Amino acid sequence: MTTGKARRLSKILREGRMLCVPMDHGVSDGPIRGLEDINKIVKDVDEGGATSIILHKGPIKALKYQPNLGIIMHASASTSYGPTPYYKVLVSGVEEAIILGADAVSLHINVGANMENDMLAKLGRVADEADRWGMPLIAMMYVRGENVKDQYDPELIKKAVRLGGELGADIVKAPFTGNIETFKEVVRGSLVPVAIAGGPKLDSINAVFKMAKAAIEAGAIGVTFGRNIFQDKNPRAVVKALGRIIFNNLDVDDAVRTYNEESNS
Repeated sequence: MTTGKARRLSKILREGRMLCVPMDHGVSDGPIRGLEDINKIVKDVDEGGATSIILHKGPIKALKYQPNLGIIMHASASTSYGPTPYYKVLVSGVEEAIILGADAVSLHINVGANMENDMLAKLGRVADEADRWGMPLIAMMYVRGENVKDQYDPELIKKAVRLGGELGADIVKAPFTGNIETFKEVVRGSLVPVAIAGGPKLDSINAVFKMAKAAIEAGAIGVTFGRNIFQDKNPRAVVKALGRIIFNNLDVDDAVRTYNEESNS
């Protein structure tokens, strides 16, 4: 029998792989470049072939059409200028995600931050709630905060990823370690599938595709790229090209060709 959670996972994944575009930055940073018109950017990545997007509840309500991709409602937040920017508080829950027709929920956890214990407690409670409702949960597990020297330390990322699975997440999003071999260790130690975060805007589209390809080779199920998609001059082309890597297992050169062809069409 197909469960509700399995059906919803099939909405945010394609053949078990993920090409997700987080657009939750409006809470932490305001209407940054690329997210001024939420309907336009959602339409662009939808047409490009993304499997899912991540939005807070407000932008989900603001959508003027029903996209074909899956919608993940983000349920935690902080601002970049508040007194505790690493401390993510709950701003919604699973029931609201169901009311809004979302296909999954996500939470951001900063392991190593001063309020880590409270964020972990919330992750555990939301995971239980998500299980009761058959709702997939994506845990964004970052190593950030007052007690962290290197947020890309492979050993710390490996522990954070494992922690997300231990507390009930169905998928974990985490930074790429920058190395295929070390990220293989991250994936090997995880209880659940792992997708990589995009991080800051990279200098070139080639670098974006190289990171995605390395993550797939290391065993990641895909990417959750925000700025490196919605701040590009042609987000639709980036998504289309990333799909060649994630779903077709093609190389970086092919992705670059796809990007150029789509941009010039």
